[in-house]
Amino acid sequence: MAGGSAGGRGAGAGGRPRPQLDVVFLRRFLRIQAVLFPQWPSRNALMFLTLLCVALLEQLVIYQVGVIPSQYYEVLGNKDFSGFKALTAIALTLIVVNSTLKSFDQFICNLMYVSWRKSLTEYLHRCYFQGQVYYSLHVLHEDIDNPDQRISQDVERFCKQLSSMASKLVISPFTLAYYTYQCFHSTGWLGPVSIFGYFVIGTIVNKVLMSPIVSKLVQQEKLEGDFRFKHMQIRVNAEPAAFYRAGRVEHMRTNRRLQSLLQTQRELIGKELWLYIGINTFDYLGSILSYVVIAIPIFSGVYGDLSPTELSALVSKNAFVSIYLISCFSQLIDLSSTVTDVAGYTHRIGELQETLLSLGRRKNENYSEAKASWDLDSYAGEDAAPKDTAFLLERVTLSVPSSGKLLIKDLSLRISEGDSVMIVGNTGTGKTSLLRVLGGLWESTRGSIQMLTCFGPRGVLFLPQRPFFTDGSLREQVIYPLKEIYPVSGPADDERIVRFLELAGLADLLARAGGLDEQVDWNWYDILSPGEMQRLSFARLFYLQPRYAVLDEATSALTEEVEHELYRVCLQLGMTLVSVGHRPSLEKFHSWILKLHGEGRWELMRCERMKRLPSEEGC
Repeated sequence: MAGGSAGGRGAGAGGRPRPQLDVVFLRRFLRIQAVLFPQWPSRNALMFLTLLCVALLEQLVIYQVGVIPSQYYEVLGNKDFSGFKALTAIALTLIVVNSTLKSFDQFICNLMYVSWRKSLTEYLHRCYFQGQVYYSLHVLHEDIDNPDQRISQDVERFCKQLSSMASKLVISPFTLAYYTYQCFHSTGWLGPVSIFGYFVIGTIVNKVLMSPIVSKLVQQEKLEGDFRFKHMQIRVNAEPAAFYRAGRVEHMRTNRRLQSLLQTQRELIGKELWLYIGINTFDYLGSILSYVVIAIPIFSGVYGDLSPTELSALVSKNAFVSIYLISCFSQLIDLSSTVTDVAGYTHRIGELQETLLSLGRRKNENYSEAKASWDLDSYAGEDAAPKDTAFLLERVTLSVPSSGKLLIKDLSLRISEGDSVMIVGNTGTGKTSLLRVLGGLWESTRGSIQMLTCFGPRGVLFLPQRPFFTDGSLREQVIYPLKEIYPVSGPADDERIVRFLELAGLADLLARAGGLDEQVDWNWYDILSPGEMQRLSFARLFYLQPRYAVLDEATSALTEEVEHELYRVCLQLGMTLVSVGHRPSLEKFHSWILKLHGEGRWELMRCERMKRLPSEEGC
């Protein structure tokens, strides 16, 4: 063991610009597309190519169906019955084929939605869970609101909306090019130019109307997440709230969140009204524009030599081409409301993605993982001898990340096998914060830290102040997190679990749970008392049998007698303990006491002789 003291650091956050349809949106959208289409060939890329082929075939059939009315004018005008029968048979066949292709189009879009959601969610999960990033995101970077909603709901809605317009977007370049050519062939240059001018005006107007909707949609999604979180907060803390008789207060607070959400939704609906007016206006203007475009060559005498029947057939065909070209543009304008939704979700997902990647890339330069053991010949304390070491701290300074408040200054400490350490001090002096640094959750302000890389069995195991229990059976609670790493089962393993439950004083829990492997539908936090939760945590500790156990007030809800028994079993199982606690009765289980005084000051004492090794602050 060695001793030594620390400096502070502050954190600040600047305001983010309002989300809108701009370069930032485009960059975030393209970055998400790189996740959806990581390489060629991939499943998503092949589905997208299949959708393109189906959409092209569908458009070819639609064109054939579209010119059939002009052919009906011709056969009916000429009273050609045999031609009428043949044309009707062709029309019915084309309608069936078109319906089939359209159904396949929708089917592929739905498959793409599921596949996109899988790809994007799994990608975000990888970034979220890698290297404890989820901890930093929730605890140290609270500027990202509701990450759970962004991953679960926003991704789902983004993929749903994007897949709903994928077919129209993928086919638009081809249909626009083809029907522009057909329109030019029928009406001359004036027709396509008029239609393109109409589309440009519609796009500019919709862009102006869409921009405020995007930022308002992002705000609405944030408030949706806050409202849902409030209900989850009541659900998780129902009993403490009930003891406080807090129903009326929480009712008012929850209603305030609801009113804030509804007010934003009303504002969003008001802004969408003008967008819908623009969309519908351009839709109806498009239907009139198509006839104006056709009328120009007719009134200019281009088709003056045609008979009424031939002119009707020609007008019908040209009307279909012009109307369909306008319809292609109108469909793109109609997608404005969908685009605003996609843009809003793009900003929320993209912002989360950027933060996750940033946190994932950040490396603590002061924190390096070491081998399982070091040869520490430099140890200068009494009875020094090289031993397997779990933690090696050299002149470490620790401050609160959010405020920069100084907790510990220039702490040098080595925790070796057999040298258990008890950390004591008043509230707010940095006891739990030091454990966060040892666990790699916080970065030190200054100094270097090395630690044992092996966690779990035969390595290091942390028991936090608040126990964590996953969903699942009793066995899964005891062996957590081993089941997801490698399967654990068998009669010998069952005997070990039962024995450790008995050692932890939870023999009756086996019957209450219906056996080790009975899948329960309850929340473990609801059926276990605080003391039982801590006992179950120790049963997990006994089962995993790490070489080093870091305990953060892990027996605070238990009596001294129970605490004594649990610590005795830990030592019998060969564990070296690092404990945060307040009871003097714990001292006999430790070799050293690290006392924190706050403001950077600390002192290290040996339990046997209570030898003081003061820090430079002169504790």
